[in-house]
Amino acid sequence: MASTDGAEVLVASNRGPVSYTVDESGALRAKRGGGGLVSGLSAIGADADSVWVCAALGDGDREAVRRAGGGLLPAVDTGGQRVRMLDIDASVHTDAYNGIANSVLWFVHHMLYQTPLEPVFDAEFRRQWASYEAYNRAFAEALAQEAAERAAVLIQDYHLCLVPGMLRELRPDLRIGHFSHTPWAPREYFELLPQDIRERLLAGMLGADRVGFLTWRWATAFMKCAEGHADRYEVAWPSGAPRHVGHLDGQRRRTYVGVHSLGADGAFLRARSHEPDVEERMAALKEEIGAERKTVVRVDRTELSKNIVRGLLAYRQLLEDHPEWRERVVHVAFAYPSRQDLAVYRDYTAAVQRVAQEINADYGTPGWTPVVLHVKDDFARSLAAYRLADVALVNPIRDGMNLVAKEIPVVSDQGCALVLSREAGAYEELGSDAFVVNPYDVLETARALNEALSLRPEERADRAKRLAAAATALPPAQWFLEQLRALRELQPS
Repeated sequence: MASTDGAEVLVASNRGPVSYTVDESGALRAKRGGGGLVSGLSAIGADADSVWVCAALGDGDREAVRRAGGGLLPAVDTGGQRVRMLDIDASVHTDAYNGIANSVLWFVHHMLYQTPLEPVFDAEFRRQWASYEAYNRAFAEALAQEAAERAAVLIQDYHLCLVPGMLRELRPDLRIGHFSHTPWAPREYFELLPQDIRERLLAGMLGADRVGFLTWRWATAFMKCAEGHADRYEVAWPSGAPRHVGHLDGQRRRTYVGVHSLGADGAFLRARSHEPDVEERMAALKEEIGAERKTVVRVDRTELSKNIVRGLLAYRQLLEDHPEWRERVVHVAFAYPSRQDLAVYRDYTAAVQRVAQEINADYGTPGWTPVVLHVKDDFARSLAAYRLADVALVNPIRDGMNLVAKEIPVVSDQGCALVLSREAGAYEELGSDAFVVNPYDVLETARALNEALSLRPEERADRAKRLAAAATALPPAQWFLEQLRALRELQPS
């Protein structure tokens, strides 16, 4: 049933625009977040009738939901946005988020499995999959309750792959979109999953009227997976017309496929990177780096796909092959811990720290620390590093987009060179002005670092200017509005 006062635009995501903590007095403290969705939802205007549905992620969030009676959170906490946070059972959320989304779907789409040993789809997997279904169902039911007739619903990412199909069963009147912020696995890798799970994932996604991806590479991989189920779907690749997946179940329905390459928010980044706290971090970093030294900068979460260890090994190879760079360059590496509740991520963070320490022990001198590594998240310090970058190193083994590749050229004071993995989604837009590398090839990456460091300042500035222009072509607000417009413009099929 449509809500009599329902919203015309709805966004659904695991993480919302606000999070809560409970202080010692028992008072709730709200912290508003940023990012593309926050910017995008703000862009549709304060008078727009919109609701953001998200999950409670911690004890503070759950207390906020209880105090709000399960309804909308106080507008004073959300910057005026209408936000409904779902208090899904904590064990169900853990199974769905860590057990399936981050330990199965993330691994499949980033092709991270060590296949001689994993994956193992056993009874425990099936138990966690049931939680993933329950988690998605909670979102579908909430969206169905909050949506006005013919409302537009934009569902975000791999945490919520089943929601479009579930929501269509509850509210066939809605215009439903799903956007994937990750890569999509090639068909042969996707088929590591059990057949019924593959079918549920595709049916869930294809419950949408439109599915969106960051690049055509990922969109094409998704369509080829659907093509593998020719008894259910008919994939169309028309020249000059929208690509779509036809449903062969008697509904004569189509799911359209589109691409929106999320860009950097240039205006925000340039303004924010010159605020006093960034200037303070710059002064501290300059002291750590030392005068007149060049910098190779990377800023990442310690996610397995980011390939930080091989990046460090390539820098080590640079110092070995080109001793002339010793004492003249510093690798500024920010590796902020991610998903530390999973053992494999804790181990990876430890490996990053170990390799950095080994490089410093083997090559460092009393006046020069080859690797300046920071593992405590600090946005102002990241922006300071962006400004100081001579070379940006972005070498993921697989990445949906990688906004850091777009942000550093926008912020760098003198213009920077970009060493970029061909496996980053950003490669499609930035590859022509970057030093492109195979992320598994440490020797090639070391050679690219040398070439990038050796660029004449004029050429480096010219490349950075073109990189920045490409990087900001579709800023977050416009990215969101394009998806919304494309969904609203669809004709009933």
